[in-house]
Amino acid sequence: MGIIKAAADAVSGSLAGQWLDYIVSDKMDNAILMTRGVRVIKGKNGNEYSKVQTISNGSKIRIAPNQLMLLCDGGQIVDCCDAEGYYEVWLSSAPSMFNGEFGAAVKETFQRIKYGGQPTASQEVYFINLQEIKGLKFGTRNPLQYFDHFYNAELFIRCHGTYSIKITDPMKFFEEVVPRNADYVTTQVLSDQCLEEFLMALQNAVTHMAQDGVRVSDLGAKNLEIVKYLDAQLDPLWKERRGIELISVGIGNISYDDQSRELINLRGRNAMLRQEITENNAWVCECGRENSGKFCIYCGRKNPRYWQCDCGEENTGNFCGKCGQKRP
Repeated sequence: MGIIKAAADAVSGSLAGQWLDYIVSDKMDNAILMTRGVRVIKGKNGNEYSKVQTISNGSKIRIAPNQLMLLCDGGQIVDCCDAEGYYEVWLSSAPSMFNGEFGAAVKETFQRIKYGGQPTASQEVYFINLQEIKGLKFGTRNPLQYFDHFYNAELFIRCHGTYSIKITDPMKFFEEVVPRNADYVTTQVLSDQCLEEFLMALQNAVTHMAQDGVRVSDLGAKNLEIVKYLDAQLDPLWKERRGIELISVGIGNISYDDQSRELINLRGRNAMLRQEITENNAWVCECGRENSGKFCIYCGRKNPRYWQCDCGEENTGNFCGKCGQKRP
């Protein structure tokens, strides 16, 4: 059982217009990863659609752009094709393997899961969405740890955003992800299955970025770097096991827990205070008290800004006020 290329192609559709009925994918948009084929019946009032129960010899199938068609018999894959066009089913035909984009990768998976029996009374057609699936949302329920070397402190952050995926081994995806007898699979099914893995990988990714010295405030501008870190974590789980790959990540918002926000604000205030003290020729002693003289009026420590010139004069500027010698 297999398919052969029909005489008409997807552009002209001249022969397709003469067919009484043929099989196409059911509704497929950015939220649909897999859907069954439906039979198009040309009626007096326009096209009607019905579920495919059996596929007879000579049935016609239309494959649209960015789709991979799987022809199944008795629940097992017997042929596949991702080349746009019109095809005919022949029960006596060997698998055709019309593969445009995937080529050898699909053939390799097909050889492991193909069905070698005789045609049965139960044939189905499935269509896999090969487009980049965008706009999958994520959010961290629990704070992520992030050691920021700029603040020299362990911060706790939450982040929200979106990511996109693409099915790169559709046959593996069909075998490992698609529930049997399912009429369609949505992005929600995949999100429920993969979200926890994504969040665990995200924690590892931000940990590596912290170790590389990336400031927490710069995370939102490091989307490409985050994808690189996430790929290393997710490839064994997603690509090798389920046939999908992470394409992009967009972090839309980063927030801090109360303690981290207080620490960041405190460091900011201290930086402003140090600048103000410097501008006013004042200094902060090791005991934490602000002073303006040569010695701390609280603990007696000497102002560290003072230096003694070779001429014996003590100064606070870059040059000696007595002999003009530059500060060493």
